Amino acid sequence: MHDSYCEQLLPFASDPALLEQYTNASGGIQTGKLMEHLDSLAGSIAYKHMLGPGVETVGSVQEQGFYIVTASVDRLDMLAPLSPVRDIRLSGQIIYTGKSSMEVAVQMEALDKDGHEETVLLGRFSMVCRDAYTHKAHPVHPLVVNTPEERALFAMGEAHKNRRQSMASRSLDRVPPSSAEAQVLHQFYLKYGKDDNGNLGESERVWMGDTRLEKCMLMFPQERNVHQKVFGGYLMRLAYELAFTNARLFTREHVRFLSLDGISFARPVPIGSVLRLTSHIVHSTSSQQFPTLVHALVQANVVDVKTGSEQTTNDFRFTWCREEGAPLKRQVVPKTYQEAMYWLDAKRALEMGAEIRGLRRL
Repeated sequence: MHDSYCEQLLPFASDPALLEQYTNASGGIQTGKLMEHLDSLAGSIAYKHMLGPGVETVGSVQEQGFYIVTASVDRLDMLAPLSPVRDIRLSGQIIYTGKSSMEVAVQMEALDKDGHEETVLLGRFSMVCRDAYTHKAHPVHPLVVNTPEERALFAMGEAHKNRRQSMASRSLDRVPPSSAEAQVLHQFYLKYGKDDNGNLGESERVWMGDTRLEKCMLMFPQERNVHQKVFGGYLMRLAYELAFTNARLFTREHVRFLSLDGISFARPVPIGSVLRLTSHIVHSTSSQQFPTLVHALVQANVVDVKTGSEQTTNDFRFTWCREEGAPLKRQVVPKTYQEAMYWLDAKRALEMGAEIRGLRRL
């Protein structure tokens, strides 16, 4: 398992020129750029597992006979705010392999000058291996597990894969919401969905459709990966930045990135294509820990410029929070059945995030 370990150091504390490239408008670190690095790191780890720990270059896809792509990002959870005065280390390794899939665990650590380390982010990438010629599943090397720690990580990776399959089987795209979820949605409708004046007590209603924010751009070859498609990490960064802008506009206050709640990569984005990114705020709420919680959905579509038809290539889900201040008054409200399913799906993601953070506090 340790043979696939990779790390990347970003010496922000000692390299002002590097820090300048990553500084955001608030004086912090651009999280979207770090996500881009994490996706690249996960790919490097997967290739290192397939080609051996001494590999220095991937080589051509035809030469290797296979290629590796990111199938999904299950979660990225920010455990602490990023500080621009500390170095950041990104690292990860394979923790589980299936027949043609690999689970990659990644983490981000902040390092201070005294040598202290603080884990600020944990996440999981699911990578799949494909045949270079048929594009069907290509077998991956089985993972050798030796120590009790490695066996625990392997079991964790297997549990993550099984949970992902279980969640897919009860996806709202496949099955109707549970009776409890339907009841919650109905109560929400009774409270916020019937009055047309938009102001109910101390809360301010915002229709989900009115939170739409869009970005359209041409995909250039500078952002290509080894398969000559648009690099998935670049898409993550674009989606993150659009969703953050939407969350900032919706809350009307500064918010902190809390989690990436899921990304699915349905199909690649070709170089030269037109990419349309569409963001909506699909859930807003408050909790005891976070007075503000906002969940955003971003859909990435490739547009056929000749016909105008579109194909969805990726779905991205993000959550932002605010840890102090008054509870959020604005409520995003669905109008259509499809929007109601987005609202419920976001509610599931927020509940899972709260459960994970609760377990980590233990």
